[in-house]
Amino acid sequence: MSAPVTALTAISSRDNPLLKVLKRLAHGNTDYRKQGRFWAEGDHLVRAAVARGVQPALGIFSESYWPLVLTEYGQIATRNIVVADALYETLSALESPARMGFVFDLPVQPPVQAGVATLILDRVQDAGNVGAMLRSASAFGFKQVIALKGTAALWAPKVLRAGMGAHWGLQLLEGADLAVLDQLALPLLVTSSHRGSFLHHLLRNKELPMPCAWALGHEGQGICAELDARATQHVRIAQPGGEESLNVATAAAICLHASATAHLG
Repeated sequence: MSAPVTALTAISSRDNPLLKVLKRLAHGNTDYRKQGRFWAEGDHLVRAAVARGVQPALGIFSESYWPLVLTEYGQIATRNIVVADALYETLSALESPARMGFVFDLPVQPPVQAGVATLILDRVQDAGNVGAMLRSASAFGFKQVIALKGTAALWAPKVLRAGMGAHWGLQLLEGADLAVLDQLALPLLVTSSHRGSFLHHLLRNKELPMPCAWALGHEGQGICAELDARATQHVRIAQPGGEESLNVATAAAICLHASATAHLG
């Protein structure tokens, strides 16, 4: 049986309407919310998506690169766009353009699942931090991520790159209100640099609950007072070296790993 035919479009003009739409997706942080689609550049992200059964709607390739990847990537998307090399360079948001990108349909936001190990992001601003935290959540079995209002856009290009494909292994809710946390039915743990039990003590004494929800907050302000008031437990990470605080993505990785491994044999 022959391979399915994929539609092919060539773009050679910088005034092409589709090129303008793609630029907004590739360079904007929240344009995906209006368009219902998002941009992911490079082969690593598309491989991660396809491995989980997610097919891109569009494949976008620089003109000189297209013949080199036609066999491997030509049938992945339902439609392919070949863009003149000079125009692709204006489309790419990378210092060294990957020469191909993909547009995916934005998943429908799922309802909160009770009892599922969850990472809560409270106004975390930096795209790199958010992406790294999603990667840790996926690695350590926290398959639900709830981003409260004020958190960096989860499907923005920079967050996708930092997440390294973790998005497709997670249930992601963004723009959430605190009230949705009532549906979790889980112990809620928050980190603090000045109060609470030390994480290593809880780990040693097998007192870390799992499944649970970990809440990490704004890089400078931490979690908001309303979220702090909901906490079941406050936890500190020992810092023998004497630094005042940890990067929020680093703190998340430490906490999620501790919970994930606390009850392993």
